[in-house]
This record gives sequence, C-alpha cells and structure tokens, in this order.
Amino acid sequence: MADRKLQLTLNGQSVVTEVVPDDLAMIDYLHEYQNLTGSRLGCGQGICHACVVIVDNPDGTSEEVRTCITGAHYFEGKKVRTIEGHAKRDEAGNLGELSPIQQKFVDRFAFQCSYCAPGFVNAATVLVEKAQRQPLKKSELEDAIEASLGHHVCRCTGYVRYYEATRDVLGDLGLVKEG
Repeated sequence: MADRKLQLTLNGQSVVTEVVPDDLAMIDYLHEYQNLTGSRLGCGQGICHACVVIVDNPDGTSEEVRTCITGAHYFEGKKVRTIEGHAKRDEAGNLGELSPIQQKFVDRFAFQCSYCAPGFVNAATVLVEKAQRQPLKKSELEDAIEASLGHHVCRCTGYVRYYEATRDVLGDLGLVKEG
C-alpha cells in the first residue's frame, strides 16, 4: 500500500498530513492522526451511523458521510466538520456555548450512554441547515425528521428524545411554516 499526503479543512482549520496510508479509514485518521475521538466507531459497516461527519459542499449544502466505511483520502480538499467543531470556543479553546442542537439534546436529556450522540448531532445539524435554506412545511416535519435521523442506531432507545429535541430546535429557530 502506498502512502500520500492528505489536505482538507477540518472544523474550520486547514490540515495537511504528509503521510497517510491509502487504505486508512477516515474514522482512524480522525482518531489517530488528529486526536478527534468524538466520532465513534460503532458497527464498522456503515449501518449504525455513530461515525458520521458533516461534509460542507461548495454549493452551500451539507451532508453526512460515514467514516468507518469511507477512506480518509475521499476527503481530500473537502470541508469536514466533526462533533468537536459544533460548540463555540473562546480564543484559549475553552468551551463557550453549545450549538442549538447540542443544547437542546442536553435539555431533553436525549443522551443516555451517548455513544450514538455525535452521529445524531451531525444528522440533526444537517437537517437544521437544510431547513435554514428552505423552511419545512409543518405537514412534512415528521417525515423530514425521520428521513434525517431514522437511519441512526441508538442501542439505549433514546430516539424519542432525539426526535423531540430536533423538532424543538426547528420550531425555536422558526424553520417550520404552516402547510
């Protein structure tokens, strides 16, 4: 296997790693090369979605990508957000304020063991950002939440609280319209 350089934007910072094996999974790159361990390796088969990160596309859209089944070099030149990139921090790097999704998940006590939480936060964040571009119709809200969060696995069965918290954030931000 060959090694090569990997360059990407990670949580708003340009990152260049000179030697990355061609067959390295992104989850391993995040954990071993960047010390970002918030994305979780769950099933290792792309089914549970605990490992997802957000990729910000040039057109302003964002999407989830499963890092356990996606090689690190797929992310070459891309803008990537991990769970560590959501909360606001001060200049010293100290936690200042959680994102609206993170805060509402805490308020709703959506986390139990929290192993799946990074994936759910990323999925809900992608949904909120989509709704910021195009508000959701109230009649389509439940289907949109299900489409966004429904493929994530929570072994503690925290689904109801994740769904409620996501619904609350969308409403609180005025991203749901009548219809």
